[in-house]
Amino acid sequence: MCLAIPAKVISIEPDDRAVVTVENVRKRISTALLDQVTIGDYLLIHVGYALHKLSEEEAAHTLSLMAEAGILQDELDEISGEPLCAT
Repeated sequence: MCLAIPAKVISIEPDDRAVVTVENVRKRISTALLDQVTIGDYLLIHVGYALHKLSEEEAAHTLSLMAEAGILQDELDEISGEPLCAT
C-alpha cells in the first residue's frame, strides 16, 4: 500500500541519512528533505525518505490508528521486505 509511517530516529549517519525504527523494524532512510534531524526525533517516512517531523504523541496516535484500521502490519511487512540496515 505504501503509506507514510511514523518512525523514531535511532542513529544519524553521514550524507543526510539516518536509521529509524518502528515496531522493531529498522530502516535506513534519507533525511535530505528536512533541515535538521536528531536522535529521538519522530519522522513521517515514505519510500525511504523523511517527509516531516512529528511529536511523539502524534506518532503514537498515528500508529495506533493504523493498527486499529488493520493496515499497520501490512506497512511493516512492506518495509521489512526492502533492504534493511545492518544491525
